[in-house]
Amino acid sequence: METRWVGPDGYEITAATNGGRQVLRLRRYGEVVADCFSVEELRRFVDLADLCEVVTLPFGMARRRQEAVR
Repeated sequence: METRWVGPDGYEITAATNGGRQVLRLRRYGEVVADCFSVEELRRFVDLADLCEVVTLPFGMARRRQEAVR
């Protein structure tokens, strides 16, 4: 499962590879802004405190939770 974070103003960060190295790929409104090789480098573009991790539930999980609440 891919981990990704989103922030205000259309920012999205995902793990990727560039030249065989792992990077944090920063996109804004779907366009690649930068491949950052460190968190420090990423901080130049976005305030890390504003980011939220996106959690994708396995298929059918949301429906089961809704039924359990009823």
